Formats: sequence, C-alpha cells, structure tokens
Amino acid sequence: GNGRVLRARFADARHFWDLDRKDRLESRVAKLDGVVFHAKLGTQGQRVQRLEKLVAQIAPMVGADAALAQRAAHLAKADLVSGMVGEFPELQGVMGGYYARHDGEDVRVANAIAQQYTPKGPADAVPREPVAIALALADRLDMLAGFFAADEKPSGSGDPQGLRRAALGVIRIIRENGLRLNLRPVFEAALAERGLGSVVYELLDFTIDRLRVQMRAEGARHDVLSTVFAVRKDDDLVRVLARSGAVAGFIVTPDGVNLLAAYKRAANILRAEDKKDGPHVGSIDLNQLLEPAEKALYTALGMARPAFDIAVKKEKFDVAMQALAGLRSATDEFFEKVTVNAPEPELRRNRLRLLSQLRATMDCVADFSKIEG
Repeated sequence: GNGRVLRARFADARHFWDLDRKDRLESRVAKLDGVVFHAKLGTQGQRVQRLEKLVAQIAPMVGADAALAQRAAHLAKADLVSGMVGEFPELQGVMGGYYARHDGEDVRVANAIAQQYTPKGPADAVPREPVAIALALADRLDMLAGFFAADEKPSGSGDPQGLRRAALGVIRIIRENGLRLNLRPVFEAALAERGLGSVVYELLDFTIDRLRVQMRAEGARHDVLSTVFAVRKDDDLVRVLARSGAVAGFIVTPDGVNLLAAYKRAANILRAEDKKDGPHVGSIDLNQLLEPAEKALYTALGMARPAFDIAVKKEKFDVAMQALAGLRSATDEFFEKVTVNAPEPELRRNRLRLLSQLRATMDCVADFSKIEG
C-alpha cells in the first residue's frame, strides 16, 4: 500500500518537473504580483522588489557580487507559482535552485535561491557563499522589519510568523561566517520605505535577546552579554561576542572576582550617598587626596582608562581586561585603608567622586551591576 502511494506521488512529481521546465523561472516572476505574502505587507511581487533593493545594500557588506545577489533576489520566490511547489510546498527554494540551474543561471544564483531559507533549524548548515549569504540575510531582515513595522511582533510563546527563528537564522549566519556586519544600518535599510526609526531599536533588542537565548542553550554566560550590550549598544555581533567572552573570562579570575566585588561595593555606596546629596560626579581635587591609598587609586585609574580605550579600539579585548586588572590592588587598598564617608565634607565629596570614576571606568567595559552571582 505504501509503495502504491509513493509511486503515485513520484509520478506527480515527474509530471510537474517536466511541466515546470517548459517555462523559464523568470517568466513566473510577474505572477507573484497575484500572490499575497501577508495582508499588511503586500504581495510576493512587492516583497521581491524589496529584497532586490535590500540585497544590493547587503552584498558589499558580505563580499558578494551585487548584480548576482540582485538576480538571485529577483528569482528567489518564482518557484512559489510552479506546479511542483504548489503540490509539494516544502520544496520551495529547493526547486527554484534546480530550475535556475536548468535555465543556465550562474551557479551562485542557483545555490543562493536553493539556500535562501537555511538554516531552518539548529541542525541545518548555514549558507557559506557570499551571494547565498546576502540573499538569506535579506530574506530574514525583510521579514523582521516588515512584521515589526506592522506591529505583528511575537508575544509570549506565540510567534505565528516565525520571527524568533528568523532572528536566530540571522545570528547563526553572522556568527558562523564571522561576518563583520553592523545590524543597525541593515535594519534601517530594511525599514527605509516604512520610515519607522524607533523600530530599529526594537529589532536590535529583539535580536540581542535571541542571541542571549542561544548563548544560554550553549551554556555560555548570557548575563555577560547583557552587561556588555547594556553599555555599548554595539550592533556588530562578532565584536559583541568577543568582548563578552573576554569579560566572562576576566570575572572568574582572582583579579576579576575581587574587582567585581569592589565595583559592587562602590556602586552600593554611591547609590546610598547619591540619594542624600548626589550625584557625586566631577573632577577630582588633587589637594584633597590625603591618603596614599586614594592617591594610588587615582593614579591607577588615570593609567587604566587610556590603555583600555586603546585596546578596545584595536579590538584586543583580552588586553583591555588586563588594563582593568591593574586596578585590583589599588581598589583593595583603598577600601581597606580609606574612610569614604569622612566627617570633612570636602574629603567625603572627593572620595565619592573617586569612586564614581572607578565605576565609570569599569562601566566602559560592561554594566557589572548586571553580572549574576
């Protein structure tokens, strides 16, 4: 019985395969104007036009040939109106790749069409060739931008449009290809015709949140990612992950553990004192640095910040963490030997400002108050 069913289905597939190849894939593109993508987002034909514009902007960012990427985007959805995909919807994209090869399209165009929906799940490989990468990213970015702009966002466990999966696809494509791609400009490009600037920040937060979920599943320190992103709002995921990895490695070292404790102690003191007569920010009065320990902390801060900034600029995040580690002995000595809330108002104010500078210096790395444990 199963054999009879399979033979019939294969016969159907052979029929549509032979029938579809009588017409070029490009001849089907015009029919997409009659296929609704979503009630709020227009037809598949309109979506193809958006993809062509978007992929042209993404292509140079990922090292792809822009003309080939646009050609792939032009043909990407044409197989949706083929007989084969009408009968076997799960073959969308796959059949487009076969038909493009049959029509003599560039192999990079055909492969990009075939791989535009990958990865569909955690076990799927990501596209590796630049043209395929550009189309796969454009497809997901257009979805995310369109549905967020239309206020069709995921809520709770509900995600009928598969936007969480789309964001995870973007993340995996970027991570596994090591792409130095800034997300904000590509989201802005995807939203260009909609003019909703505020949605860009929602999309960035949504994507970073998906990255946290992925890191949690991998057993990595997802709280560190939150602390890093809270401070710098970096939209280069490769750089964010590198900085997060450096911070995660640092806070489990003896220097990191002690410095994190000192940071939280300083933050708690400032939180309490700022409620009384704060904020305690501003330049340090050198004449009020009486104790050797507070002079040492002031000097250490003056040395750490420039070294840290240079290391971060060069993306040498391990070196940046070493610059912070240089603060450990000075902070330990400060809290051991200096009374912050001195009875003299000028001394107290100056010491609180010193603690504020310590907090500000460490906040350039991450918001350490968000570190769990």
